[in-house]
Amino acid sequence: MASGTSGTSGGSGSSSGAAQMADTTAAPSAEKWGFPLTELYRLAFTFYKRNSGKAIHLSYEDNLKLIAFKQQAALGPFNTSRAPALGVLDVIGRDRQQHWQLLGEITREQAMEGFVDLLDTMCSAFRPYIEAVRQDRDETLRKELRLMELEKEARERQENAQQELLEEGYKEELQRRQLQDALNKQTYQQFKLYAEKQFPGNPEQQAVLIHQLQREHYHQYMQQLHLQNQNQLQMQNAEEKGQQEDNAPGNNNNSSTDLPNAMEGLKLGEIETQQEQVEQQGQAEQAGGTVHEQLGEEEYDDYVMICPAKIWTRPDIEQFKTEVSAGDGDGVITIGHGDTVTVRVPTNMNGKCIFWEFATDSYDIGFGIYFEWAKPVTNEVTVHVSDSDEDEDCVDEDYLSTTEDLESGSLSQERGAVSNPTAPPKAPISIIVPIYRRECYNEVYVGSHSYPGEGVYLLKFDNSYSIWRSKTLYYRVYYER
Repeated sequence: MASGTSGTSGGSGSSSGAAQMADTTAAPSAEKWGFPLTELYRLAFTFYKRNSGKAIHLSYEDNLKLIAFKQQAALGPFNTSRAPALGVLDVIGRDRQQHWQLLGEITREQAMEGFVDLLDTMCSAFRPYIEAVRQDRDETLRKELRLMELEKEARERQENAQQELLEEGYKEELQRRQLQDALNKQTYQQFKLYAEKQFPGNPEQQAVLIHQLQREHYHQYMQQLHLQNQNQLQMQNAEEKGQQEDNAPGNNNNSSTDLPNAMEGLKLGEIETQQEQVEQQGQAEQAGGTVHEQLGEEEYDDYVMICPAKIWTRPDIEQFKTEVSAGDGDGVITIGHGDTVTVRVPTNMNGKCIFWEFATDSYDIGFGIYFEWAKPVTNEVTVHVSDSDEDEDCVDEDYLSTTEDLESGSLSQERGAVSNPTAPPKAPISIIVPIYRRECYNEVYVGSHSYPGEGVYLLKFDNSYSIWRSKTLYYRVYYER
C-alpha cells in the first residue's frame, strides 16, 4: 500500500502539470494539427487504444494520466456521487480516481487537448501518424473536388450540347414546316379533286385523305431530293478523283459538300421553279407533234424537264380489290413467274394528269413507270406480257439484261446498237419512277404524274425475279382533266 500511495502522490504533480499545459495551449488544434479538436481527440484515442502494449509501451503512471484525461473528456470533473464503487483491494481503480480527481474543474475541451499533447510527448510515432492521416484526408478532398469540377464541366457541356440540339432542331422544324406548307399549297387542289372522287359528299374523310396524301408527297419529295444530292456528291467525288490522278496529290478536304446544306439550298429553290416547269410542259405539249414528226429524220436530243411523280399508299386494300374485281375484269391480271407486264397508257388530249392504283395478293411485285416520247397510235390502254428470256424491243428487257439488282432501282439508259440499222429509229423513253419491289399486298399503292407532253406511259409490273411464284395484280388507271 505504501508503494501505491507513493505512486499516487508522484502522479498528482504530473497530472497537475498536464492540466496547466492544457489551460495554456498557445495555438488552436486546427492550426497546430490540421484537425478540429474533437476529430483530433478521436484519432489520438484510437491510436492509443490500438497500439498500447504493441507499438508503444507506456509506464503505469503515464497510462493513469491518459486515462484521467479520457475520463475528464468523457464525463467531466470527478464527482464522488457518480463514481463507481471500488472494492477493498482495487488499487488500480483507486489510483485512476485519484488522478481523475486531481484534474479539478478543467473543461472537457481542455482534457482533450491534454490527452493529445501528453500522447504526443510520450510517443514519437503519434505525430507522423496524424500527418499521414491529414495528407490522406487532403488528397481525398482534392480528388473529390476535382471530381466535382469534372462533373460540373460535363454537366455544362451536356447542357450546352442539348441547348444547341434544341436550337438546331427548332430551326430544322421551322424549315421543314415552311417547306411542307409550300408543298401542301401546291398540291391541295389536285389532292382535293382526288379525295372528292374517293369520298363524295364526305368532307371529313376527304380532309383525312388529303392530309395523308400531302404527308406522303412530302416524304417522297424529300427522298428524291436526298437521292439527287447523293448523285451530285458522287459526281463531284468522281471528278475530283480524276483531277487527283492527273495532277499532283493535294488536300481534298475543302471539296467535300455538306449534304444537309445542299438539301437546304434546294428546298425552296425546287418550289420556286415549279411554275416555270408547268409553263415548259405547256410549251412541250404544243411542240410535241412537230418534234415527233421529225423523229424519223434526226435524233431527239432535247429532253423536256419531267416533274417527279407523286406516290403514296392507302389502307383500304380489300375494298379496292373488290371494286376492281367487280368491273369488266380488265383490271385483274395474273403475272407468271419470270414475266414482266407492261401496261401502255396513252396520254389523253383532254387530260393533264395520270393516276394509277394497284395491289396484289400475298406477295410483292416490282413496279416502275416510264414515258415514251411517241405520238400515240391509239387511245386504248393495252397490256403486253413479255418473258424474261425473250429478246423483245422493250425497255424492260434492257433493264432485265443488266447485271444490277432489281432492288437498286437503277436502269441503264444506254441501249446497244445491235438492231438492224435499216429499221426505223426508236422513240426516246424517259424514266419517271425506277423499278422497285413494292410491298403492295398490305396496302394500295397510289400515284400521279402530270403530263410532260404527248406520249405513252409505260407501267411496268416486274415479276422476273420470281422463279416459281405467279402474282395476281389488281390495278386501275385513269386521267384527270
